Amino acid sequence: MKDHRSSPTGHRHHVVSTAIVMASTLVSRLLGFLRIAVIGAVFGASGQADVLNLVFNIPNNLRKLLAEGALSSAFLPVLTRTHLEDGSGASSQKIVRQLLGLQFALLIPLLLLATIFAQPIVDTILAFPEPERQLLAADLFRFLIHYVLLVSIAAVLMGTLNSHQSFLVPALAPLLFSFAVIGAVLLFHSRWGVFSMVFGVLLGGCGQLLLQIYPVKRRGYSLRPLFSFGDPRFSRILRHWIPVVTTASVFAVDQQVSLFFASGLADGSGSAMTNALVFWQLPFGIFGASITTVLFPLMSRQVAQGDISAAGKTVFGGLRALALLLIPAGVGLALLGRPLIAVALQRGAFSASATHLAARVLVGYSLGLFSVGAFTFLQRFFYALGEYRVPLFVAGATMAVDIFLCLLLKETVLAVTGLAVANSIAFTFGLVLLVLALRSHIEISPLVDLGIAIFKALLASSVAAGTVLTVRWILHLQGLGEWWIEGSSLFALALLCAEALPALAALVLTYRVLGISVLSLLRRNSSAVMEA
Repeated sequence: MKDHRSSPTGHRHHVVSTAIVMASTLVSRLLGFLRIAVIGAVFGASGQADVLNLVFNIPNNLRKLLAEGALSSAFLPVLTRTHLEDGSGASSQKIVRQLLGLQFALLIPLLLLATIFAQPIVDTILAFPEPERQLLAADLFRFLIHYVLLVSIAAVLMGTLNSHQSFLVPALAPLLFSFAVIGAVLLFHSRWGVFSMVFGVLLGGCGQLLLQIYPVKRRGYSLRPLFSFGDPRFSRILRHWIPVVTTASVFAVDQQVSLFFASGLADGSGSAMTNALVFWQLPFGIFGASITTVLFPLMSRQVAQGDISAAGKTVFGGLRALALLLIPAGVGLALLGRPLIAVALQRGAFSASATHLAARVLVGYSLGLFSVGAFTFLQRFFYALGEYRVPLFVAGATMAVDIFLCLLLKETVLAVTGLAVANSIAFTFGLVLLVLALRSHIEISPLVDLGIAIFKALLASSVAAGTVLTVRWILHLQGLGEWWIEGSSLFALALLCAEALPALAALVLTYRVLGISVLSLLRRNSSAVMEA
């Protein structure tokens, strides 16, 4: 029987799904800007803000380890296959209940231990020079760590909906998190200080969970945890989850090592990393994460059906789209980082020096924007194949390179920027290893087309960069050389648009000359699997 996803309706479904995820991610990232701007304006970009930002990254990394990234990578291919094998849905419903039971069984003891031993844990993974900051970090950690349970349960619901090709509600759920944090900081910071964000984080976690309960239950799922783990399909998930968690642990440890290094550098270094990543995550989330979110279930389904050829076409279609979207975005962030950060964040306690430092770090991260996006996408393809050794080996090699370069570069004039540069180089190295590993699984002749797409992206990005520099030179002649120093204002926003919009137009025009329609990227990407 012909799969309905091979029809024009199926094509439109994946285009619409990708567009929904991208639009929701855009709004989520814009709210993320507002959230970080509020935090920066209220708490500044050093001192207590450094503690707050670095401590929140601990549960945030655990979220990637125990929830969204690792868990969905392990169970989504199995759940997708189960949908095909058991049309009644009973087996799928049992798996989801078992996943919820596993989350409770693992996380509740872990969170109790983390609450009791907060101080020694924080003393191990952060190194603030002032003892009072270490004490504040432990107090914040005792509360923020409980966000992990909320977001982990929400991740099970998100993966369940995605396995049914339902993306809207999971994409909207993070919006509630930003609304909660922004509202809590604005309303309660004068009374609770940095602990106002703690309240916002936990409230936002509850919102992410509650929003997804109804659509999951409407599909017939029970949310009552099942603590019986003997089902063969669930055993398969566990066999997959352990190596995926191990791989994710490597990156969680790697990022935590970077944060440890940042906490020991100049005041404001930790906040500079956090603030830079907010801007870096805008194109990464809109393009990279969105394409991966939509194509991962599709690749899992194609592999489950035994159509490896179609899965290979999906892989290279996704990589081409990522190159054409993320390479120009990385160049744009590197060139427009200072004015972007100044317009978005520089107000109140957030100074021009904080803008300058965050912009330098953003340049370092921007160098690896495409590499990280393509690396993450290829990881998911290997998970769809049921191949976990390759991602684990590559993760270990990537971490080793990253830590070595961090140790080397943080002692140079680059300082905290060196940590970002090390990350970009390491992920580029890891991406090369994953591409080489593709040879034993799929036909890699489309690698030539990918190389052509990368060349076109670099060429178009160079034209756009030249446009930015030309406009900047004209503004300099008008006495507006470093206009960003004055911080956020409507006039500054107008000047930012004066630099960015002509560059965007030049990029689109160059792509048209090169035979690439930006608006049709998603359509070609989603229909690539049907061209055979």
